Amino acid sequence: MNLSTIRAPRKSSEKRKRVGRGMGSGMGKTSTRGHKGQRSRSGSRMMRGFEGGQMPLHRRLPKRGFTNIFRQEYAIVNLERLAGLGEKTINPELLVKAGFASKNERIKILGDGELKSALTVHAHKFSKSAQEKITKAGGKVQVIDVGTAIKTKPKKAS
Repeated sequence: MNLSTIRAPRKSSEKRKRVGRGMGSGMGKTSTRGHKGQRSRSGSRMMRGFEGGQMPLHRRLPKRGFTNIFRQEYAIVNLERLAGLGEKTINPELLVKAGFASKNERIKILGDGELKSALTVHAHKFSKSAQEKITKAGGKVQVIDVGTAIKTKPKKAS
């Protein structure tokens, strides 16, 4: 880098557009707003997506599908990745440390790959093939129960 080749970024020296400063500026009188109408008035603000009274795009297009608000997301881990860890007991903390899932994510084990050694696997969900392969290799499958809301005793009125 050479000091003689340094230039200011493009448009950095451009002046701000000053409207309403007399006829000589070229932006006097109506201040580039044209004559009359809603957009020419001060304080004018139209709703987002307003198309001058034409039916807006977001209302012209049909609605499709729905979003299930009770959907449960799972971090998916295959058996081949578990075998590569080199551990006998596999739990969510170990998988988070290995980078296969994030801290508060539920984990589902899928049966892609082969197991040669017996593993004890703790996870929230297992596919049938994963369950079969783990037990066939002499390991154990342990389903972690996702706790529902903690039940508290109602306070007595005094």
